[in-house]
Order: sequence, then C-alpha cells, then structure tokens
Amino acid sequence: MNTRMIGYILGKMLGVEALLLLVPAFVGALYDEREGIAFLIPSAILLLFFLMVGLRKPEKTKIYEKEGLIIVASAWILWSLFGALPFTISGEIPNYADALFETISGFTTTGSSILPDVEALSQCMLFWRSFTHWVGGMGVLVFVLVLTSLDKNSSMYLMTAEVPGPEKEKLVPKMVSTARILYGIYLGMTLVQTILLLCGGMNLFDSLLHAFGTAGTGGFSNYGASVGHFDSAYIDGVITIFMILFGINFSLFYMLLLREFKTVWKNEEVRAYVFIIAASTAAITWNISAQFGNPLKAFRYAVFQVASVITTTGYATADFVQWPMFSQCILLILMVIGACASSTGGGIKVSRVLIVLKSIKREIKQMKHPKSVSIIRVNGKKMNTEVVKKVSVYLMAYAAILIGSVLLVSVDNMDFATTFSSVLTTLNNIGPGIAKVGPTGNFSEFSVFSKLVFCFDMLAGRLEIFPVLMLIAVPVWRKRF
Repeated sequence: MNTRMIGYILGKMLGVEALLLLVPAFVGALYDEREGIAFLIPSAILLLFFLMVGLRKPEKTKIYEKEGLIIVASAWILWSLFGALPFTISGEIPNYADALFETISGFTTTGSSILPDVEALSQCMLFWRSFTHWVGGMGVLVFVLVLTSLDKNSSMYLMTAEVPGPEKEKLVPKMVSTARILYGIYLGMTLVQTILLLCGGMNLFDSLLHAFGTAGTGGFSNYGASVGHFDSAYIDGVITIFMILFGINFSLFYMLLLREFKTVWKNEEVRAYVFIIAASTAAITWNISAQFGNPLKAFRYAVFQVASVITTTGYATADFVQWPMFSQCILLILMVIGACASSTGGGIKVSRVLIVLKSIKREIKQMKHPKSVSIIRVNGKKMNTEVVKKVSVYLMAYAAILIGSVLLVSVDNMDFATTFSSVLTTLNNIGPGIAKVGPTGNFSEFSVFSKLVFCFDMLAGRLEIFPVLMLIAVPVWRKRF
C-alpha cells in the first residue's frame, strides 16, 4: 500500500476544494452577505492540509487499483466533511449531521434534502449547494485531474474507480487529456443551457443554479416548488432536453464532434435509453391525461418527470405522488434503471440492464441448445466473462445494500412507501421518492442514524459501491503488496 502517494493525492484534492470554497465566498461578497465568511474558515484549514501533504511528491508514485479505489472513496468523504462546515459555521444548518447529509447529497448529485424551507438560505449557501452538483457530476477526482497532473497509471486507476459504468473508455491515450475533453464538453453544455434559460426569463443566478443541477443531474433548486416555481413550458422544455442529454454517455458527444455520426446511431445503450424514455412518457401521458384534462399538458409534465427520474436529476414540476399508481410504478422502475454509463446520471445504468437481459437470453438459448456457443455483445463489442461477472457481483452488492438499508431505516417506523423509496432514491442518487419524501416532502423527519445510513447509500450509489466497500474493508489495509 503506497500510503505516501495516497496522502499526496488527497492533499492535492483538499487544496482544490480550498479554492472552490472561495467561489461561494465571492458570491457572498457580491450579495453583501455575512454568511460568506463561513467559507473562508474551512478553506484556510484545507489549504493548510495541502501545504502539509499535497506539495511534495513522494519518491514512489506507483499506485494500483486498490489504492485508486481507496483514494476515490476517501476523497469524496473528505470533500463532504469539509464542504458541510460552511452550513454549520454560518448557522443556516446548525446540525452538522443535517449539513453533512445536504453536502453529500450535493456532491453525489442525489438532490435529496433535509431543508423544509430552502428559500430561507442565503444566496451564497444556495450557490454552494448547487455548485456541489456541478463539481460532483463528472466526479471530484476527474475535476482535480483537469486542474492538476499525475502520472499515466495514477490517472487511469483514479478515473476507472470514479467514472460510472461496467466498462471505462478512454477518448485519447492519456487519461488526463480524456478528463479535460470531458470537462470541456461538460462546461460547454452547461453554458449553452444557462444562456437558453436566460432567454426564457430566468435571472442569471437562477439560470446558473438550475444549469448546475441539470448538468450534474442533481436537482437542487433554490425554490421550494423546484422548476414548477417558474410555471413555464419553455423552461420545462429546455431543462427536459438537457436532462436527457446529460444522461447520455459523454464519449458519444466526443464522437459527434469528430462527426462519427454512425458510431453514435449504432450505440445500443443510447437507443435503449431513448426507447425507455419514449415508452415511459407515452404510458404516463395516457395514464394522467384525465387528471390534467389535456393530452398536451399531460405530455409536458410526463416527459419532464420521466427525464428527471431516469437521469436521476430529481427536479419536479408536479407532485407525482398524486398521480395514479401505474405512473408511480413506472417512475420507480426508472429510478432503478438510471441513465447511461459514463454520464452524470445515477442508477444501475442502462448498459448493465442490457447485459443482464442478454445474459438471460443466452442462458435460455443454451438450455434449448446445450452445445451452442453464444456471445454477449453490447454496442458491437464482445462482453468478456469478467465484465459479465462484475455486473452480477455489482447487482448482488446493490441488492444487499438496498435490503440492509431498508431494515436499518425501518427503525424510524415510517410507512413502507416512505422507508423503501427513501433508500431507493438515495442509493440511486435520484432525490425525491414517494410518500413523505416525494417532490413536496423532505428527509428532515428521519433520525440522525437514518440520515447517516442515507449518506452511506448516496456515496455507495455514486461511486458504484466498491470504492466505499474497499475503504471499510479493514483486512485490505493489513495486507502488503
């Protein structure tokens, strides 16, 4: 275990967060808010850590997959622990456990909240809350790789541990260059959405915050009614389109820039993703048309909510808890499926669903024809036995965490719909669930213990379980490699 290199990379990570905390402090100064000072204290502490361990590179820089997993999990936890301090120091979220929940929900782009009145927060706190979505959307390690430089192997292990999906793709030979390309696309799309929202009548502050929430597929809004506050078909449409776009594998946008249109069109995952959205929207539109009295109006709310849920963004324009049970069940299924691999969306990912379905098809075929040889292909690529095995293990770990978390949270004695959907929505990084944690509710009624369980679920869901499990697996630390 190369502990010195782990400390060095984490030191650089904390140094970057120290700089990021200055951004909301600047926003506080612009709005003449005293709360902005609360960002300077953790920023100074983080800068001190950076000077102590993040400046001098150790002689042995080699790290392996195990170190990569541990660094990723540790970095997300440390960023959350320090990122929560401004909320508590300012007194706007006095309970540190609540502040930690809100911050982890921000960085993991979950969007669940403990705030019964979000509009009571100062502008600088609202900005930091949404800014964590934007930073966490592509990954905090990916963000640091854009700003700093590490050797080729270190970069590879960090990105493969943090980027979601069963397989990781390099756009160019160097991982750092790949990270910069991804963030260039990410930044460009965020700017375009911000401009379009400004054209729809939003002010600059609201446009930035909702663009941050859409880009990171997080869903924090500075209004209690979320996007429904604006009651604008134009704004709903812009956010719907960009939620769907940010749920697509970012490597495909790079292919579009290279004018490789056939490669994008032939991508099996994105075609399945679009089909799921279209089919779900059609079914829900039909189911809620009578409730809205107008098919076009029903379509507007249905497509927005489908896009919000499958991309795990969590914005809302209507209280879907009041919709028929058929529509709610479709949304629950979309919560589990999630978006595409290598996107900013959560869930188990469409690519994994495809692999599982094709594995079932292969097994049925081999039962009928025992001597046949069937190969699983996704996007024209052969899925080797190792990839299929990893998907199976991931799903088993996912199910175990889901069941275990439901049992732990049930101690609070909430109703089943609230208990189950609260775990499902945090583990899949969605935001709102159903019942008491629906679009008009929040997580404030849960105990501190349950909130900590949700914090674990949010981190496990965003990092796809294994980095977090590796960090808490004590025997790993005892072994020498």
